[in-house]
Amino acid sequence: MLRIEVFAIGCSKCRLLEVATHAALEELGLDVEVEKLQDTEEAKRRGVMSQPALFINGRLMVQGRVPPIGEIKEMIDRSRGLVTDYSVF
Repeated sequence: MLRIEVFAIGCSKCRLLEVATHAALEELGLDVEVEKLQDTEEAKRRGVMSQPALFINGRLMVQGRVPPIGEIKEMIDRSRGLVTDYSVF
């Protein structure tokens, strides 16, 4: 099961990360709920130093920036155990 959380307190980059994450899930054809983490103390305990931040399956994937949708898709695929770099073959 895939668990996705966005730490976002309301800045414009926070909103962009949330929208980009939903777009990545839609492009991948996945119906996964994106939870909003808004407890700053919990975010600090998890290692967040700047917002926005994206967690996939409890792991901090990115913080302080909004990655392109393609990069978010790769993070999701890697978290699902799918190969995203075919150059290894």
